[in-house]
Amino acid sequence: MDAIWLSGPEWLAVLRIGLGLWWLESWRHKDRKGWFERGTGIAWAADVAAKHRWNAVRSGFRVVVEPRPRAMAYVVVYAELALGLGLVAGFLTPAALAGGLLLNLLYLTLMIHDWAEQGQNSMMALISLVALFGMSWQVWSVDHALGWF
Repeated sequence: MDAIWLSGPEWLAVLRIGLGLWWLESWRHKDRKGWFERGTGIAWAADVAAKHRWNAVRSGFRVVVEPRPRAMAYVVVYAELALGLGLVAGFLTPAALAGGLLLNLLYLTLMIHDWAEQGQNSMMALISLVALFGMSWQVWSVDHALGWF
C-alpha cells in the first residue's frame, strides 16, 4: 500500500484516534447533570422511541431502557467516555471499535427519521468498521505496546 506522509497503518491509527476524539466530544458536550439528575437524555429518547414507526424499537425500548432510566443514563454517558479514551489510547481497541459500532447502530436505529443524526452515526459506524477491519491498533496504541491483538 502506498500512502502520502504516513504509512497505511499510521493513517488507520489517525482515523481511530479521530473517532475517539469524536466520542470524547460527544461525552464532553452532554449535560451530565441533566442526564443523571433530571433524566433528560433518556426522557428525550423515550419520546423518540414512543413515536417510532418500528414496533421492535418501541417495544425494545420499553423492555430494556424504560424500567431503568437512571442506570441507562450512566451506561450511555460513560460508554461514550470509555469509547473515546479507549480509541485515543488504543486500549482494548477491537472491543472499543465493536462497541462503538454497536452504539452507533443503536443510535441510528432509534433516530432513523432524524437526518442530521443519521449522517453522524452512519459515518462514525463506517469509521469503526474500517478501523476494525484495518486493525488500526497496529501502531500508536497501548495494545501494540503490550503486544495484544
